[in-house]
Amino acid sequence: MLFLKKPQDAHFQCLSFKKAGKSIGFVPTMGALHEGHLSLIRRAKAENDVVVCSIFVNPTQFNDPKDFEKYPRTLDSDRQLLETEGCNLLFAPQEQDMYPQQPVLTFQFGYLEKVMEGAHRPGHFNGVALIVSKLFHIVQPDNAYFGQKDYQQYLIVRQLVSDLSFPLQVIACPTVREADGLAMSSRNRRLTPAQRRDAVVLYQCLQEAKQRLLNGETVASVKQYVAGIFAALQEKGIRLEYFEVADGYTLSPVEDIYRHQEVVLCIAAYVGEVRLIDNVLLFS
Repeated sequence: MLFLKKPQDAHFQCLSFKKAGKSIGFVPTMGALHEGHLSLIRRAKAENDVVVCSIFVNPTQFNDPKDFEKYPRTLDSDRQLLETEGCNLLFAPQEQDMYPQQPVLTFQFGYLEKVMEGAHRPGHFNGVALIVSKLFHIVQPDNAYFGQKDYQQYLIVRQLVSDLSFPLQVIACPTVREADGLAMSSRNRRLTPAQRRDAVVLYQCLQEAKQRLLNGETVASVKQYVAGIFAALQEKGIRLEYFEVADGYTLSPVEDIYRHQEVVLCIAAYVGEVRLIDNVLLFS
């Protein structure tokens, strides 16, 4: 596996792959890799000639400096995992190389960035769009792979690719879960053993909410049910930030689930100081 740090080196290497007629599958990450990331690598490997993975903890998408500082950084072990999975190129740049000067360009994604993650993390998706655009220019992928756990981010990236005419396909891959259902996340490493056991409540609420909606309960009553579950957990330091039932394409709020082709149930909550997100598709 090639390991490159300089953007120009990675770009020229990717161009050489393209000139050799090889298709490139790209998996952008912030490191602290887990089975969820590795499932993306395997999918990219199955569908492309070459697999490129990037590891970069992107400062412009963090609206909380403490969250940025505490984000786990495990480059050495990540590198070993990627080598074992047969990744062809690991691109792990330094911050000064990706942002040699303070960026002034801003992106606007309309309603997509005004709800859920966008509402609670101002500037987050602008930072995502900045770094993803840079990485797409450097790597020149044919296919880019993103996990469904970050569903809103997937929709944002898909809009970015459409509006800027990037010649690539954005592919969403199913969320990989622990045995008890907790969505795999790099942030899970920050949970204490007790918090880790409690964190499964996000997935449990999503599953129960899904079943209640399919059984005919109203969206309003299901949202009230989820709020009640978390209200009872506040003494344990578990706090609901949002639970939304939204259109799977626009993220607009849903009242009648059967008037929408796809519906997504999205949740964000704090378990102690660790913020976790998850989602499930209603009709899948």
